[in-house]
Amino acid sequence: LRAAAGVGGGLVAAGGSLRLSCKLSGFIIDDYTIAWFRQAPGKEREGVSGIENIRSAPYYADSVKGRFTISVDKAKNTVYLQMNSLKPEDTAVYYCAADRYVLPRSANWYKAIMEYWGKGTQVTVSS
Repeated sequence: LRAAAGVGGGLVAAGGSLRLSCKLSGFIIDDYTIAWFRQAPGKEREGVSGIENIRSAPYYADSVKGRFTISVDKAKNTVYLQMNSLKPEDTAVYYCAADRYVLPRSANWYKAIMEYWGKGTQVTVSS
């Protein structure tokens, strides 16, 4: 199982948008929690959004609710994160992740313990 590096990061002004994508391979997406995490400088990695087995309602952290949208293209084995109305506090390295057993808001979710990680992509939002 591999999670390729996320792509689509970059520098954007506050209020702008970016779309991240991450191609996953080697496993059946249906059976996994697919997620995006982020880590800002000096802070712990946090779960931003996740989908349990692609049939459940997505989970969003309060800090991004209403602005970010996670989606999965099963045919392409790719997970996306559409980020709108970006704020400077969204600046971080964003990682896609997958785990067969960890669910959003579980103990391991908050500890950022996921089985597979993408390589991360930098998102910088200027004020």
